[in-house]
Amino acid sequence: MAQTQDQLKAKYQNVLNTIQQMNGSMKNINMEGDKLFIRAEVGTDQQKNQVWDAIKQVDPSYSDLHADIIVNSALAPKTAAAGAGGGATQERTYTVQEGDSLSKIAQKFYGDAGAYDKIFQANRDKLSDPNKVRAGAQLVIPQ
Repeated sequence: MAQTQDQLKAKYQNVLNTIQQMNGSMKNINMEGDKLFIRAEVGTDQQKNQVWDAIKQVDPSYSDLHADIIVNSALAPKTAAAGAGGGATQERTYTVQEGDSLSKIAQKFYGDAGAYDKIFQANRDKLSDPNKVRAGAQLVIPQ
């Protein structure tokens, strides 16, 4: 039995959230035959890969989805200013969502929940305890 657009949107909601969290742009989302069609723009190839990782986490075969994820460098995260050493390091930011922990955020960005301390250390000016992050906080996610 074919699924409705609402059912497929609910199934792939985490993917839509991922695009939104990286300040991507949803161009359209609709049904194409019996598949959900998503067209979105993100800022970097790395973000595009993160969207595809999110898709594969929902359904490794994604047989009920057609995704057209486009890289638009105008949406890329701003990079830190080049220091005296010359090379700029790219920093990502992430807005903490309800129910997030540093471990969950580390799992999302690094594939390793144990890397939470890397995020904590980069945000010592905003966080006093790695076990207490509040929804809405803007965190720097180091490379």
